[in-house]
Order: sequence, then structure tokens, then C-alpha cells
Amino acid sequence: MKKTLLALALPALLAGCNPSDNDSQPPAPAAQAHEFLVQLSSGAEGIGARPTGTEAETRAAAWIQDHLAGWGYEVQNQPFTYTRGGTDRTSQNIVAELKGQSDKVILIGAHYDSTGEKKGSEGATDNGAGVAALLAVAEALKGETLPYTVRFAFFGAEENGLNGSRAYAASLDTDAVAKLLAMVNYDTIAGGDIVYVHSAHSDVAEYNCADPSRYSFDPKVRDRLLAISQQTATPFAIHPSYSGYPEGETGSWSDHAPFACLGVPIAYVEATNFTINGEDGYDGYSQSTNPALWDCYDDATKSACDRDSETQWGKIWHTEHDRLDKMAELFPGRIEQQLGANTDLMIRFLKAPGL
Repeated sequence: MKKTLLALALPALLAGCNPSDNDSQPPAPAAQAHEFLVQLSSGAEGIGARPTGTEAETRAAAWIQDHLAGWGYEVQNQPFTYTRGGTDRTSQNIVAELKGQSDKVILIGAHYDSTGEKKGSEGATDNGAGVAALLAVAEALKGETLPYTVRFAFFGAEENGLNGSRAYAASLDTDAVAKLLAMVNYDTIAGGDIVYVHSAHSDVAEYNCADPSRYSFDPKVRDRLLAISQQTATPFAIHPSYSGYPEGETGSWSDHAPFACLGVPIAYVEATNFTINGEDGYDGYSQSTNPALWDCYDDATKSACDRDSETQWGKIWHTEHDRLDKMAELFPGRIEQQLGANTDLMIRFLKAPGL
């Protein structure tokens, strides 16, 4: 009997050692994205908080560059100088390109610096998640030839003035701008209750562009991502209109703004909750209705029980809640699901942009 069991067990054991077994395959992009997020944003297991202008921000840039170079990408480290509080400061963008069948370019970007470290934030959702998803996409697509050239841009110094994206946009000559087919900004793509996709605001005055005549608020990239998202585990939403902002349109407070000013159609993905009547109204700056993020939340009014005394306002960004250990306690499995859906969606989009 023992010989029979051994005979039956041996093929199974050998099969488990086969190089083609699933266990020996690279992790799926969604799982890989989460591992990158841990490496980047966990203070216990990785870099942790990456305050703008610090050694940790520089270390994060090097970490991104090393991964991209290791996958065979030719990587550009673009240093830049900006002025803050009357002082010249420096940071860097990390850029890599995947040549496509066309020299028209789809630019996908995410900032890698963080803020709120004095409150305990490690920048997991803002914006470790965006960086992790794009790295997973870059790894998954390495060596492929897609319909369009794909440019991965990781921006420094976003949190104190969109400095990296502004510097990168300013470095593009007329021909380079003409080749930009679309720009997608992944900023805070996980953590909040609902994942939204926005286009640029239909009023150019919201963007303070140097040359307003070049501005684009074409929603075609937003609409394409929205359509593709219906095939993923986390369909995107369009935010309802609120004071000053028509349905599905966003302001100039993240890295998509300089590209909209260049006339490039943009989309901006973020996870938050526009159904909440937050500190300043229905503006998306309250990310969740989770009671742990409020002194007292009133389901009936979708706001604070006492608007005069509320101190938390459902906020994750730039707070002690923006770290993986806290997010796992508050929302078990949410980060993994939203991160995976965004990674899957971007791969689908780049393979069939439909633009």
C-alpha cells in the first residue's frame, strides 16, 4: 500500500517541480502592483514616506529607475530646479518609453513624492498606488509592440506645486507635443470609496494656462477608460456635477494640468467619494464614509453630524490613515482590488486605445 501511495504521489511531486508550473511564473500584474506598493510606501518593509525634497524622495526615484532599467527600458533621469519659498530646490522625473507601431505617444504618469508625514502618512494611496500600478504595467508590457508608443513618466515634487510635471511639459518641443495623443494621470487611484475618472474642466480659466488658446478639455480619453473599466472588477464612475465643476470634469490640482494646457486630451483617475457633503461641499476631498474617519458621520445627510465641530471629515490623503497598515484595518482587501483593477484597465487600454 505504501508503495502504491508513493507511486501516486511521485508524479505530483515532480509536476510541482516543473518549471512550467504556475508557482514558477511571474506574479500576475495585479499582485506585482501590490508588492511594488509595499516596497515603495511601507516604512516597515520599504522606503515609506517620501516627503518632497528629501533623501527619501530621491531614493524612491532611484528605486523606480532601477526597476525600469532592469526590465530593459532605456530610462531618462530628468533633473529639474524649481523655486519654493524663495529658495531654489531640485528633484527629478523618471521617464521610460516603449516603442509602438506608431510614433504617436500615450503618456501615463504618476507622482512618487508624498506629504503628511508629520501626521503619520506614508503616502500609500497618495501616491504610492499610482506609481505601483504603472510599474506593474511597465513590467507586464516590456518587449511588446503596442499600437502607439507608451511613455511612462514618474514625476517628482508634485505635492508642493506640480513641479515635476510642469518641468517635463516645459521640456517638450513643438514636435514632441504634436505626437502626444493622450495623457493619463494616476493619482490616488486606490483607497477611497469610489474610483472616478475625469476629463479636464471645460472652462480654461480653471487651469491658468500660459497660452489658453492651446488648452484641451476633450473627454475622449476619459470616456474610453470609463468604457474599458466596465470589463474590470472595479468599474469607474463619473462624478456628479457640483458647484463650479460640471459632471466628470476636474480642476488643475494634479499632474494632468500642464498637459491639458499643451492641448493634450487628458484623463485623471482617483479614488474618493463625491457623494459626501464634506468640509467644503461635494468636492471629493472626503474620501470615505467609514465611521473611523469621522468624529461622527450622519448617513442621512451624508455629512458630519456636527459640521462645526467635525475634525476628520472622512479624509485619507495626507493623514495618519494613508499607510498600508491602517488601510488594511479600515478596508480589508480594498487596496488590492482597486490597485489590481487599475493595473488591468491600463494594460487593456494600451493594447486597444480606441482613440
